[in-house]
Amino acid sequence: MPETLAGTGILLRLGLRRDRWLLPVWVLGFAVVAYSTALAGADLYPDVGSRIEAANALNATAAMVAMFGRIYDPASLGALSLIKYTAFMTAILAVLMVILIIRHTRADEESGRLELLGGGRLGRDAALAAALSIGFGASLGVGLLSAGALAAGGLPGAGSLAFGLGWAATGMAFSAVAGVAAQLTASARAATGLSVGVIAVTYGLRAVGDLAEPGPSVLSWLSPIGWNQQIRAFAGDHWWVLALPLALCVLLIPAAFGLRSRRDLGAGLRDERPGPAVGSVTGVWALAVRLQHRVWLAWAVAFVVFGIVIGSLVGNVEQMLSSPNAQDLIKQIGGASALQDAFLAAEISIMGLLAAAYGVSAVNHLRGEEATGHTEALLGTATTRIRWASSHFAFALAGMAVLMALAGVSIGAGAAATMQDPGLVGRSTVASLAQIPAAWVLAGVALAVFGWVPRMAGAVWGVLLAFVALGEFGVLWNAPEWLMDLSPFRHSPLLPVGAEAVPALVALAAAAAGLAALGYLGWRRRDLAA
Repeated sequence: MPETLAGTGILLRLGLRRDRWLLPVWVLGFAVVAYSTALAGADLYPDVGSRIEAANALNATAAMVAMFGRIYDPASLGALSLIKYTAFMTAILAVLMVILIIRHTRADEESGRLELLGGGRLGRDAALAAALSIGFGASLGVGLLSAGALAAGGLPGAGSLAFGLGWAATGMAFSAVAGVAAQLTASARAATGLSVGVIAVTYGLRAVGDLAEPGPSVLSWLSPIGWNQQIRAFAGDHWWVLALPLALCVLLIPAAFGLRSRRDLGAGLRDERPGPAVGSVTGVWALAVRLQHRVWLAWAVAFVVFGIVIGSLVGNVEQMLSSPNAQDLIKQIGGASALQDAFLAAEISIMGLLAAAYGVSAVNHLRGEEATGHTEALLGTATTRIRWASSHFAFALAGMAVLMALAGVSIGAGAAATMQDPGLVGRSTVASLAQIPAAWVLAGVALAVFGWVPRMAGAVWGVLLAFVALGEFGVLWNAPEWLMDLSPFRHSPLLPVGAEAVPALVALAAAAAGLAALGYLGWRRRDLAA
């Protein structure tokens, strides 16, 4: 082994041990989603006629094509059932791979872990090689297990394998992107932001390219996410397209190692801009805002754009859900009698889950600050523990509330413009605000875990994923009521929201407050953890 790769095997085993819970959850989660979707598709669209009608309605709706892409074989059950997963879920997989690669490269440098390990026999390129090995292995695990799950769910084996390998190849491509980003920047946050920005740009290129008539245009072929769609699993199985993301890996991996050789440990090829000579931050509350406001602004823009797109789809609900089974299912999920209200309620519930994801991320920033030693420095001043923790926790709570308000207004505005009904703005906003207490419960869980077992902060994401699975597939799985009731979102009122919803909202807010109090108690009692 070259000297620059010395210690790669040790770092690989260390990384797998650190992620021994995280990676199986990710891999199994994607496989479970694939299997459940395959089973549900046959119930939603039982015959070829209903599939063709629904597929044509989706292809004729510009907003749906921009979000999820086109269905290239309207008669294919697999192509229709997995329309959300060829682009949107692929982007989520790409984000997860970015987080994984940055965690084992730039984040370890920033925390000083690699410098400590470098006291032994550790080559310059070992960390990057180990991280890419883990990322590639995780991508292949997701792809192959999901392919098996789709086949077990009744879909054709060849299409299932093409779909799974598309996920795997795209995850590998964005792992390589993250490997390059980790060399360019000097912080894990900047590297993650740069990589996620690349994902957003490629998703946008695909959206614009898919909207072209006849699509796709050349813009879709400039996007790795667009490549995954052009594999056309269950709609022709274009196996040769798999060569494109693999070719991107062949280009980016040597580039990442080449860039690594041109910088020092802990430094980035792009210098960070120095701050002002005289600081303007006057306390921990202002510091929390300074640290978190940019991430929140990105979430806010995404909520507004996504909300307007979702609202504009209201007029096409009946065409998209042409079969009685599909209409019954969306009514069960939404819990309202009118199909349009049920659709809006279901989408607002999804926005509530996304707001909770932001809240968990914002609260877990407490753990990041503690691990990097910033908290110890701040607590050496007159700042108290409770005041410091409250600054980030309060920002998370307020951030979730404002995000849901933006979601309600944007969804209502999109629906009102489509249906010519201004009253939808108020109704959607009220329904969105009713999701806030449930999202606060997740933030309370994150604070409780931080207060007592900070090393398990990442486990809160598993709790959120469990709630997502219950909300998305609980009805399809015929899950028992007691299990469904574990999710706080199960108790959130949906459209239309009336006075009878107040007790449930109060109970959820009380649960969030209780979890937060538990977290504060643990934080006051425990020692700082590295």
